[in-house]
Amino acid sequence: MYYFDNSATTLVKPPQVAEAVFHAIQDHEYANPSRGSHGPAVQALLQVERTRRKTAQFFNVPDPSFVSFTPNATYTLNFLLQSLFQSGDAVITTMQEHNSVLRPLYQLEKKGVEVRFMTLDEKGQLRLGELEKLVQENTRAIIVNHLSNVTGQVADLVQIGAFCRDHDLWLLVDAAQSAGVIPIDMQEMQIDALCFTGHKSLYGPQGTGGLCVNNPSLPFKPVFSGGSGFRSFEKEMFGDMPGIFETGTQNVPGLAGLEAGIEYVLERGVAVIQQELQELTRIFIEEIYELPGMHLYGVSLEQLKEAPETHGPIVSLNLEGWESDDLADVLFEEYGIAVRAGAHCAPLVHESFRTKEQGMVRFSFSSFNTEEEIRYAASTLRKIAVEQ
Repeated sequence: MYYFDNSATTLVKPPQVAEAVFHAIQDHEYANPSRGSHGPAVQALLQVERTRRKTAQFFNVPDPSFVSFTPNATYTLNFLLQSLFQSGDAVITTMQEHNSVLRPLYQLEKKGVEVRFMTLDEKGQLRLGELEKLVQENTRAIIVNHLSNVTGQVADLVQIGAFCRDHDLWLLVDAAQSAGVIPIDMQEMQIDALCFTGHKSLYGPQGTGGLCVNNPSLPFKPVFSGGSGFRSFEKEMFGDMPGIFETGTQNVPGLAGLEAGIEYVLERGVAVIQQELQELTRIFIEEIYELPGMHLYGVSLEQLKEAPETHGPIVSLNLEGWESDDLADVLFEEYGIAVRAGAHCAPLVHESFRTKEQGMVRFSFSSFNTEEEIRYAASTLRKIAVEQ
């Protein structure tokens, strides 16, 4: 099988990730962290804290205690948005957001939060010039998807962060697609809070993710309550990081795997991985760019050659005469190529490109894909385009 659905989840993981999860269960060393002073409970807590420190190092979070672990980016974004905003607030987001951002914001709209949208140009790039018109007196934050899971376009967080500082706004970032693919320095980029998932390009297990905070003054309020293993006689859930978002038992085996995945990315180097993926993406685009009936969305050869850092390892396309679902089925059933078709949980992107009915076929690459695999996928598309 040729797997190009890495934006959904990376299928191939470094072997040390599986080993870490296996030993976390098999060695009988880890019990419930923060729920006892016996050896297995302490060892579990130490594992959680090792992963916390490794995550803080990866994103350059100044204090590891400002890293909270959650099951995935969707939970994290819901926690973050529901925790920060209330009636009378206004926020700015973008047309390239995933439903993990859009649906919580639509819920908040019903509670009196005003949501304004930055639009996309014909290339799928954010119109940053709209920000001055969108900001108003009660605007609290800009919420932005760092790397579009549909077009592969990369948001300029340095420029957006500078705008946020000039206007006293919070910069809240969805890094589900970019973590492990694009170097992220929360302090340099002036990111106040960042949501990530472990199972994509950090190569961790599913069921891992979290929130990193660079601004200790963010006024979090609890949105989910339960046991934490301490302060048990307080009736209200406390508001301190990291515990405010870590109710219940932590996924210790998963976090052991996440630590191993982050270590793999750090050892390889995010910048090195980014360059390798840029080359694979460029080769793929060059091979399919002029195929008859080919439509590409949010990517061009010119951009990949002149500013490769502005695009991630994601290519969405359509072939004339094909529904996206049908093309994806043929690619897998006849050629063993796994891709993702449809709306990709990002409806406003498809509204922008007028592909609500047809959807798109998305190819997304990882550091475990090879040039040979990329050329096979391109030659298969060429065969289908020519023979139809």
